[in-house]
Amino acid sequence: MTRHLAVMVVDDDEEDAMLLVYELERGGFDVRWVCVDTAEDMRDELERGGWELVLSDCAMPRFSGREALAELHASGLDLPFIVVSGAMREEDAVDALRAGAHDFIVKGRLARLLPAVERELREAQLRRRQRETEARLAETESCARSA
Repeated sequence: MTRHLAVMVVDDDEEDAMLLVYELERGGFDVRWVCVDTAEDMRDELERGGWELVLSDCAMPRFSGREALAELHASGLDLPFIVVSGAMREEDAVDALRAGAHDFIVKGRLARLLPAVERELREAQLRRRQRETEARLAETESCARSA
């Protein structure tokens, strides 16, 4: 069964982005994707909406993974953010996770990509359901107090 997935790839190398998309397609996803490499382009795409996942390189000439993560947080959207880097030191990976990235993948070890994406998509869905449940409970409590 094909699963649709909208992915924003933050990378300055479109061939690397296509490789990530190919891995997702091999895993059974029908991928709609865009590749951005500046904060402005990322903001525009986040505002346009419809994205379910962000895969970001760590170091690019005009933009960084940390800046991309900050843009995502500033948007208020709760999307899985996975750092995918070819030259990431362990300290950088830990810093990315502390800053709010959901996982990191080394480009040379893309076998971890699909399981990480599937896990993070499930986790994001659970967070959405929890927020919806909390909102319904708050609404019910508010109505009960008003009655």
